[in-house]
Amino acid sequence: MATSFEDLGLGPEVLRAVSDAGYTTPTPIQEKAIPFIMMNRDVLGCAQTGTGKTASFTLPMIDILAHGRARARMPRSIILAPTRELAAQVADNFETYGKYHKLSMALLIGGISFNEQEKALDRGADVLIATPGRLMDHIDRGKVLLSDTKIVVIDEADRMLDMGFIPDVEKIIGMVSSMRQTVMFSATMPKEIRNLAEKFLSNPKELTVDPPSSTAQTITQGIAHVGPRQKRSVLEKWLKEDNIQNGVIFCNRKRDVSNLHKSLEKKGFSVGALHGDMDQHKRMEWLEKFKSGEVKFLVCSDVAARGLDIAAVSHVFNYDVPLNAEDYVHRIGRTGRAGREGTAYMLVTHHDEKLLTAIEKIVGSSLPVLEGMEPRSKEDKSSNASHENKQASNKNYQERGNRKRGRKYRDQDFEIGIEPEFDMPFGQTPNVPAFLLRSFK
Repeated sequence: MATSFEDLGLGPEVLRAVSDAGYTTPTPIQEKAIPFIMMNRDVLGCAQTGTGKTASFTLPMIDILAHGRARARMPRSIILAPTRELAAQVADNFETYGKYHKLSMALLIGGISFNEQEKALDRGADVLIATPGRLMDHIDRGKVLLSDTKIVVIDEADRMLDMGFIPDVEKIIGMVSSMRQTVMFSATMPKEIRNLAEKFLSNPKELTVDPPSSTAQTITQGIAHVGPRQKRSVLEKWLKEDNIQNGVIFCNRKRDVSNLHKSLEKKGFSVGALHGDMDQHKRMEWLEKFKSGEVKFLVCSDVAARGLDIAAVSHVFNYDVPLNAEDYVHRIGRTGRAGREGTAYMLVTHHDEKLLTAIEKIVGSSLPVLEGMEPRSKEDKSSNASHENKQASNKNYQERGNRKRGRKYRDQDFEIGIEPEFDMPFGQTPNVPAFLLRSFK
């Protein structure tokens, strides 16, 4: 392993900025990727979240772009990121490491006015950082030309795939010269990502550090088996523990993010919220408050699972078990970063058993059960099952009533069910057009 960043061939201005940021030793992915990117090689990198992937491409790009100047609306390089938060984080990295260069940058993300972004494009951008959708909007408006782009970076490619951005990515890359340098980074390397790499990259150098979907050894993990109605009370108990510096709380749905945020706020917790339907300014406001310590907890949807780059997050709480097993790795990767220790807890109901099994298969081991949080007794399970059976019975009774209220008409090859739009006493015939009655005699 390289003993310092000086061993990687970076220029003095970049090394000075890295030193100012307090870094002396490169991470494994930085050590492997930076020399090849400096050589203008295509790179396919796979490393788990929190291993320094962003700096592994921003540092050499700053050195490469130091010579030359961008023309209006013709960026010299583009970096594509799946979320606004991740794109903004990459922009922060460029400002930090490029402080001794005079490189221009444009950040194109949703929630920010087009006019402000167009002004940055008109001034010329050495590096254009964007989410695929917003970049396509500018391209469609004739505000961006990619004919002068020499470097393309696709960050978090697997997340791009999950979020359905690959068609836009393909269109964007199709507008860039085939003589470009392309760098693709991904936290996991499924077959679909390899297929994309074959389309986008030319004879790439493939780099892998740590097994795909592994979790950092510095993270203490634990799960609690609870009933659905116990989740909030157990979470609140966790949040009151003395050793918590701050924490990120993950929910699966945006609606649950809002509801949990309001509930915790009423209970007196210092808490903010972050999900995809929020106004961008509000999202950034909560993020800054969390970074500065003004709020202690941040309730998030998975939009933040890969966009938060805060080194000192002490805890991650999975209020909901993630629907995608891979997302568990990315969620808990918000803690235990840069060699620090972290803690990740997860609430598991009996509905989540299959999801838990999938996660443990990805992680490669069973997740430890917290003391006093073992699976419920048979009596508890049977009681809960009785409650659920009663609910199912009520639902079936309602469905039978609905069928009695409606009328079905059969023909040789199909069946049409006509349901009234309002409640109707049993036995009363709904209003059915006469022509329908005639057609089915």
